[in-house]
Amino acid sequence: MALFLGGMILLIVGGHFYGKYCEKIFNPDDRITPAVSKADGVDYVGMKKWRNQLIELLNIAGTGPILGPIQGALFGPIAFISIPIGCIISGAVHDYFVGMMSMRNDGAQVPKMIQKYLGSATNKVYNVIVWALMLLVGVVFIYTPGDLIVNDILNMDVNGKIIWVVYAIILLYYLLATLFPIDKIIGRVYPIFGAILILSAIGVFIGVLRDGGANLHSVTEGLLISKHPTGQSFIPVFFITVACGILSGFHGSQVTLISRTVKDEREGRETFYNMMIAEGIIAMCWAAGAMVLFNRGTAINTNATLMVGIISKSFMGKIGGLFAIIGVIILPITSGDTAFRSLRLMIGEQFNVDQRVARNRITLSLIIYIPAILILYFAKANANGFNLLWRYFGFTNQLVSVFALLLISVYLYIQKKNYWISMIPGMFYAFIVSSYIFHADLGFSLDSRLGFSGYTVSYILGIVCVIIFAAFVFKKGKTQRDNPNLLD
Repeated sequence: MALFLGGMILLIVGGHFYGKYCEKIFNPDDRITPAVSKADGVDYVGMKKWRNQLIELLNIAGTGPILGPIQGALFGPIAFISIPIGCIISGAVHDYFVGMMSMRNDGAQVPKMIQKYLGSATNKVYNVIVWALMLLVGVVFIYTPGDLIVNDILNMDVNGKIIWVVYAIILLYYLLATLFPIDKIIGRVYPIFGAILILSAIGVFIGVLRDGGANLHSVTEGLLISKHPTGQSFIPVFFITVACGILSGFHGSQVTLISRTVKDEREGRETFYNMMIAEGIIAMCWAAGAMVLFNRGTAINTNATLMVGIISKSFMGKIGGLFAIIGVIILPITSGDTAFRSLRLMIGEQFNVDQRVARNRITLSLIIYIPAILILYFAKANANGFNLLWRYFGFTNQLVSVFALLLISVYLYIQKKNYWISMIPGMFYAFIVSSYIFHADLGFSLDSRLGFSGYTVSYILGIVCVIIFAAFVFKKGKTQRDNPNLLD
């Protein structure tokens, strides 16, 4: 319990001071923001700070900061240290600088900024990866809330015909949210959803405190890092599993939406950095809830989606648990809609499609939804479909964040500011994603194929990728420093 509460204090206090340091480095000023200079009544719409904050929190807080920490709890109490530190120095840094850079670049999406600062070759690679991620996010965030609704709300079979009706309703909402101006649907309903989300996390937190810490310890032997019950390695698997609670590349597509609705640059820290800290708090609560129940005897192989209902009802009773489940259902829905919206904007920017024309928005949306429906069908029709979908989602999510941290590092190098603030987490995650994919069975399986035990080969190749990351920052940064068009 002391480690859990200490981690919470570290996250809040450390996030406050480190957020101010990040703000000092970026140095927001009183220049006109895109919400004002490019107001179009669709995507560029100025909104109040508190509304932007709630929308931002709901945009970034999908099922990742819940399902990931539930699975990450099996690594032991080290989660209560890793989540706060990672959130403060990597996740919140990522979200803040991408959001602020977007405001300085007329509300541009990440692909357009990569084109500007890192070049067309890097942008082409990034586009393939980030578009795939947006599709995966959208599908995952149809699948998980749909199953929760059918299983925990309707008490029906998730493999029955009713599930497709629920999927269709969620998809219809996504279509409306993708097409309509951001302040007409998202801006109006998100504050209500935000209240439910926050109360749900508070309910789990109170439940953990009532437990008194008696069951808040390692699931297996070990004080901090317990051996995972299935033998998974803490590095890199933990940081792929607990993606959204620590660092998420998906957030880069969401903060750029809100960069178009913020009316004052000085609101950036509260809107971008602090909302990631809030997501870290949510992740901590659910990790603690899962750890308590695993130690009470809940089977460690219980599906993470089912664990949401078990945790909610165990700590808050039938009524409170139902309320919490509704909050968790809302989380992915409020991220899935903006994932598709972001993908529409990215494709529109890439091919210079005027988003102010309703016909263009409808056409792009239909193009997006066709492959999304096919992926959803595959995930549901195959026994291992969703598990495979989630693993690829986790890896792609973190890979996208590496590109964003690379972008931030080059940008800060060009501006002659402290680029190490993003370069250090960027190098760390370059190691994480590369060693993971080189080792994993959904990747190259190099260690087993070459007859090595553990991550011997994968770790060595991971270090090589770290060197490549650092070399790219220095080379590109030095090349771009002489370009006056890249200076703020």
